[in-house]
Amino acid sequence: MTACLAAPVPVTPSSSRLRKDDPTIWRVDDPLWRRLAPLLVVDKPRKKPGRPRHDDRPLFDGVLWVLRTGAQWQEMPAAFGPTSTVHARFQEWVQTGAFARAWTLLLEEYDGFVGLDLHWQSADGCLIKAPLGKKGGLARPRRPAATPPTAARVAPNGTC
Repeated sequence: MTACLAAPVPVTPSSSRLRKDDPTIWRVDDPLWRRLAPLLVVDKPRKKPGRPRHDDRPLFDGVLWVLRTGAQWQEMPAAFGPTSTVHARFQEWVQTGAFARAWTLLLEEYDGFVGLDLHWQSADGCLIKAPLGKKGGLARPRRPAATPPTAARVAPNGTC
């Protein structure tokens, strides 16, 4: 059984692959989630009592949304859950290695669906000096000058 990421628009049974004009995939479908859920379980003791833990599925969908769009965490739709919770769970998954295991499974599924050729890979980038203001000088605030004394002037004592 091959699971895939669920598309918002159903694919007709006659087509075995997604068409080029299908919308972007944002959520994980049920068969794939049944395989992903055990990989994302993190057994960590609670430090203090509080609200119950959020369900992992919408949070994982939120992480996929951020990774697919390249948007900031604050821009994530509320349907995936609170942004701070999604980000915290993502950090937890990364630290425990759960996200790497889930990502590997997703790549294997995609490879079986589309066929990836991962024998040759390349990375490209560009590093340039960032502009530091109009004059090009350091963009640091200057230290203010010493504060002038505010005490009264010392005058000779008139009672002598």
